[in-house]
Amino acid sequence: MHADDTITRSGEAPPPELVARIRRRGGAATIYDVAELAGVNPSTVSRALSKPGRISEKTGAKIRDAAERLDFRFNPMARALPTGRSQTIGLLVADITNPVVFGIVRGAEHAAARAGYTLVIAESQESGQAEEQAISRMLPSVDGLVLATTRLADEKIGALAQRKPMVLINRRVGAVEEVLPDLESGVNAMMDHLVELRHTSIVYLAGPETSWISRRRWESLLDAAERLECGMVEIGPNIPTIEGGRAALRRVLAARATAVIAFNDLMAIGLMQAAASAGVDVPGALSVAGFDDIFGSELIVPPLTTVQAQLERAGERAVEKVLSQLGNDVDENDDGPLPTRLIVRGSTGPRA
Repeated sequence: MHADDTITRSGEAPPPELVARIRRRGGAATIYDVAELAGVNPSTVSRALSKPGRISEKTGAKIRDAAERLDFRFNPMARALPTGRSQTIGLLVADITNPVVFGIVRGAEHAAARAGYTLVIAESQESGQAEEQAISRMLPSVDGLVLATTRLADEKIGALAQRKPMVLINRRVGAVEEVLPDLESGVNAMMDHLVELRHTSIVYLAGPETSWISRRRWESLLDAAERLECGMVEIGPNIPTIEGGRAALRRVLAARATAVIAFNDLMAIGLMQAAASAGVDVPGALSVAGFDDIFGSELIVPPLTTVQAQLERAGERAVEKVLSQLGNDVDENDDGPLPTRLIVRGSTGPRA
């Protein structure tokens, strides 16, 4: 739509001379045109459109009205030319089909939008090589990065953090900022629950070999097993998908365990599906639990016992930390590990 085709709700069209000038340039209004129509400086227009709340409501209303009359759309990439900032933040995830990602993306988007930033998402498909390639494509055009469930080596993450502001979710690497769950409280609650149900032989279905959070969970599980004096064995690494859980059933049964804690809910659901196909009763013959409390974990039969993580808050906090590094005013009142909570459902029961 060209500027001369736009009319505000009040019916007032832009001045003909301004419309003619815009048409001679190709029909797209610029920030300078909006400033002229609103009677303000271009820098004021930039603040009004990229960081709402930084100017008075009266001035903001004038600018929004002018932008609407000219059918102007703020272009953060154009702003990057003079300022060096694109007003974009990159979010890289391992598997965009994993429901864990949904909450992280939603929280990250909310935090970015509040600050007038655009969120750009890329996927590594659980491949370190693909992750490196995605980052190399993304890095020149974003102001900062959030790596969620990254599979990169520590030294590569450290080198990237020297180039752009970066925050990690579910990963710890040196001085790079991070957002982590409270691992110990969730793991301890899960182990206490299973031991109260008289389970003394428990399997941990590990995630990918390159997963930092999987290794930390295993260490926490070992500590809890020693405290509770029960048997604990790790089976893995595994693909962190439903199919990865299905494929693990034979090894689980061979371990003669009576309870299984999977790396994530997807694997737990896959294991339960394979158990049902093999005639193994859950939880009568085998109790199954997971991590994350993804959408759908309460919808399967039986519903899944799991450790709930604050996924949306993790994405939100990660973006807030990137914005803080970029010099934005961000209210960061809570900076410790995000609380976790055991959700007990029907997939765990007393040992037969």
